[in-house]
Amino acid sequence: MKNLRLPYGKNNLNFEIDDKHLLGIFQPALPPAAANALGEVERALREPIGSEPLEVLARGKQSAVVIASDHTRPVPSRILMPAILRQLRLGSPDIDVTILIATGCHRATSRAELIGKFGEDIVRNERIVIHDCDNENMLVELGVLPSGGTLKLNKLAVQTDLLVAEGFIEPHFFAGFSGGRKSVLPGIAARETVMANHCAEFIDSGFARTGNLENNPIHQDMLFAAKQAKLAFILNVVIDEQKNIIRAFAGDAEAAHADGCAFLKQYCKLSVPQVDVVITSNGGYPLDQNIYQSVKGMTSGEAVCRKNGVIIIAASCADGHGGEAFYKVLSKMCDAEELLQQIKAVPRHKTPPDQWQYQILARILQNHKVIIVTSDCSHDLIRSMHMYAADSVEVALSMAEQWVGKDYSAAVITDGVSGIVVKAV
Repeated sequence: MKNLRLPYGKNNLNFEIDDKHLLGIFQPALPPAAANALGEVERALREPIGSEPLEVLARGKQSAVVIASDHTRPVPSRILMPAILRQLRLGSPDIDVTILIATGCHRATSRAELIGKFGEDIVRNERIVIHDCDNENMLVELGVLPSGGTLKLNKLAVQTDLLVAEGFIEPHFFAGFSGGRKSVLPGIAARETVMANHCAEFIDSGFARTGNLENNPIHQDMLFAAKQAKLAFILNVVIDEQKNIIRAFAGDAEAAHADGCAFLKQYCKLSVPQVDVVITSNGGYPLDQNIYQSVKGMTSGEAVCRKNGVIIIAASCADGHGGEAFYKVLSKMCDAEELLQQIKAVPRHKTPPDQWQYQILARILQNHKVIIVTSDCSHDLIRSMHMYAADSVEVALSMAEQWVGKDYSAAVITDGVSGIVVKAV
């Protein structure tokens, strides 16, 4: 028997699997974390890519907005944000700084979550505004996206003298990679803008896949939005499984992000054989807080699971489904293929909330059974969304065996959101 563990919530989930079933354990071979995380961040700020240092950009500026990720992203903001604030105030001691939380279409971040993210001092002493994608008083229109959707962004970001963003870079299941331009769209965009960018046509594109930016229509929209917002400087990091900083990238929003993606891609491409059962995770907290976010990890299994095979994903989902529209559509679904046909007929400008997420999940469920391993989420809720639930990986494997047979093959992808999974030839 092989003893293994997967990230789960704020801890790990241990399990056993018979060696005869296991074809491999796959995880990115990332470089070691920086010995001095703050030192690595400060190095990146001293050596910006395609830009003058942030301190120089801040000179003469009256105001600055720093876009920060929300509670669903494991960005090490306790290190990044103080470093950014120091640089801004070195350049302009009296600069008026606002930290704008990029919630996209997520729920508002709570005060407790802000303290967990930034620490008590920043929450108590800095001006923090939480973006609301539905609050028209917060938004300003900036033209039309390449997708044809209306571009509306948070007016604080548009009207400031200097726009900066922090973030992290990881493979993303339809934007190619997270980070960079994604802080603007969807981060601080209006709901209607996000809907147009996440339309059925774009999600269905073969270019809108994990690890790909070239000809990716979703990425192209996002770049356009960041340029219209005049995103001047980013500080993005690549992190390991323990959320420690490996490398930092700072500078021009497009150039620094491109360098960060290229760095990560050389380490996280995983060649996995096609199998009957894929066992994976959503990377633990905060990415596995709900079912909505856990669709990302499922796509790594989709890439190499045989048709009619089983994807087992360890994900706490302590917050439940994570999206009301996401839940309602999946719970009412009769047939995945029929739902996909209905979605593909929806015009870009009429994209409803959460459509992209249930489109991708329906695509997965069309060909595979999904078992969520959790002791923190209602199993009835999971079953109502046409998936299966188990308290342990061992129980999930027993369930899978009933569907794929006793001689099944299995692969373990330890973190389903950190790798770019491709089928081994």
